[in-house]
Amino acid sequence: MNPPTDLVDRLAAALTTTGTLVAGIPATRWNDPTPCPGWTVRDVANHLVGGLRIFAAQLTGTDPGGEHEDDWLGDAPAAAYADAAAAVLAAWRAPGAMDRTLDISLGPVPAPLGAVIELTEVVVHGLDLAVATGQADRVDEEQAAALHRLMLEMGFDAFRIPGVFGAAVDVPGTAPAHLQLLGFLGREVTAVPA
Repeated sequence: MNPPTDLVDRLAAALTTTGTLVAGIPATRWNDPTPCPGWTVRDVANHLVGGLRIFAAQLTGTDPGGEHEDDWLGDAPAAAYADAAAAVLAAWRAPGAMDRTLDISLGPVPAPLGAVIELTEVVVHGLDLAVATGQADRVDEEQAAALHRLMLEMGFDAFRIPGVFGAAVDVPGTAPAHLQLLGFLGREVTAVPA
């Protein structure tokens, strides 16, 4: 695997974009469904923040302070996301971060692959939140297109396992890049209200 050399810069940009989306979730939409089957907006945001905390802990050799699906959002989801994003970005930028082996739910992975996994989580779950909360006009289409290209280059089909990503869903070729990516990952995006 040859991850892009600008992986941390891509992650930083994605963290910013997704942070804008999390901050833009209306108070009335936290219980809405998302393209992730069975997950509400709050479930997706919480999973995302938990993942950021766990990656930061893995990179720094510290305790994340909870399990992945614990309540990481509390009463201030946007602030919880911002804090977790800042912590994980600092951890990825620390000297030697890319030399580590991370022990994540998929098993031990070299840090560069972990960075690709985290980039995927941040971009895709940001898109899930955008679609679910009517913020599709705020997504970064180039981030979605770039991640889609990276997945194709990496031979992504190895990750199509239950509980991770399903079989690709047909999306019209004229659809925006974010819908192309979500469909590629098995998301039924047409079933989610805008």
